[in-house]
Amino acid sequence: MTAVPERLRPLLAPESPLQDLARRFVAAGHSLYLVGGSVRDALLGVTKPGADYDLTTDARPDAILELVRGWADPVWLQGQAFGTIGAAKGEMRMEITTFRAEVYRPDSRKPSVTFSDSLPTDLSRRDFTVNAGGLDDLLVHKRLRTPLDPEVSFLDDPLRMLRAARFMAGLGLEPDPALVAAATDLAGRLEVVSAERIRDELSKLLVVDDPSAGLWFLVRTGLADEFLPELTALALEQDPIHHHKDVLAHTIAVVAKTRPELVVRLAALLHDIGKPKTRSFGPDGVSFHLHDVVGARMAEERLRALRFPKEIIEAVTQLVLLHLRFHTYKMGWTDKAIRRYVRDAGPLLDELNHLVRCDCTTRNQAKARALGRRMDDLEARIADLAEREELASIRPALDGHRVMELLDVPPGKVVGEALAMLLDARIDEGPMTEEEAERRLLAWAEERGLRP
Repeated sequence: MTAVPERLRPLLAPESPLQDLARRFVAAGHSLYLVGGSVRDALLGVTKPGADYDLTTDARPDAILELVRGWADPVWLQGQAFGTIGAAKGEMRMEITTFRAEVYRPDSRKPSVTFSDSLPTDLSRRDFTVNAGGLDDLLVHKRLRTPLDPEVSFLDDPLRMLRAARFMAGLGLEPDPALVAAATDLAGRLEVVSAERIRDELSKLLVVDDPSAGLWFLVRTGLADEFLPELTALALEQDPIHHHKDVLAHTIAVVAKTRPELVVRLAALLHDIGKPKTRSFGPDGVSFHLHDVVGARMAEERLRALRFPKEIIEAVTQLVLLHLRFHTYKMGWTDKAIRRYVRDAGPLLDELNHLVRCDCTTRNQAKARALGRRMDDLEARIADLAEREELASIRPALDGHRVMELLDVPPGKVVGEALAMLLDARIDEGPMTEEEAERRLLAWAEERGLRP
């Protein structure tokens, strides 16, 4: 046990479920190896809650299934066609895969799997040396390379080019020049990878501590053009006359400043994508009128294309739409403005305020401090108003049933318009009693010739 690095010892202790499983495989005449990200992270001292453990074996999938049934708690078979059996023992989740060599057919979005009897062959077909036992690359040189020529590795699975961005950013690895050249030449091969796999890999990149290096890699190799061309389009100067920083550099800086949470990071990545389409020049210089509205529509379209869940699309789109709202109140915040801001942000209020703060990347410290003070003032005003009103749940004083009863109308457009009027009154004037709301409603109805 003395040759085992300290950080790996808990995984290989005799009482570990992994060791127990290994004994079952050996007794059946098979080998079993712990490989991949779990080994890499253990060597780096990285602890990931709920992390899966990757194992590889010479046993074929049917034999793996036979060995884990009755030993594991749940067993899942979604990856069986690709040689992978999933299992859990207590709180430890693992995926056990037959030695394999996989390659994408030129016209296919799914890998064609060939099983192997050789561990070296299996490791050579893995994505990067840091996941295939390349300890020097991981711990000494901090270098990102592929076990085979990068062209071969990337043709095996083109998603590896996108995964390289995550490893560069998340592990602080410097890409080998041959890897960069291959990714640049083969970027177009991402077209055979499903939108769901690209979405998942992009999501993993965005939630590393600082995704900057990976995002720049995607842009400079042309990979971003294949699934997120709006990002590359941001490489334009805010103001070509005065040579202000380009929008792309600003965007990546904003992403790096935000919390590593997927929704807010996606919003940061997409918040300015409407600028190229709305840039115009006038007497006062460059402007991007309505880039928030245009950008929200573009963000929704792109996230749908990448098959993000509906709730993420809606949240990110709303944050992009509202990210400029704060700046429309430079002269101060009335109670009415605060109510409308809080109502429109809804459950995304904290994320919106955080995005607004991070959207300031100026080197002008006085300007940055001034924006910070304004946001501090807004949040203080929100807290103060929330103490006096039910700010988190602004709604009309009457519900739809009461509106229909008072106006003697069926469900329909009139009810919706009446509720919208009452909500506007609530936002403009603050809380009102039910009696006052009823008087407002009846007066509104009379103006429209609606006589109950």
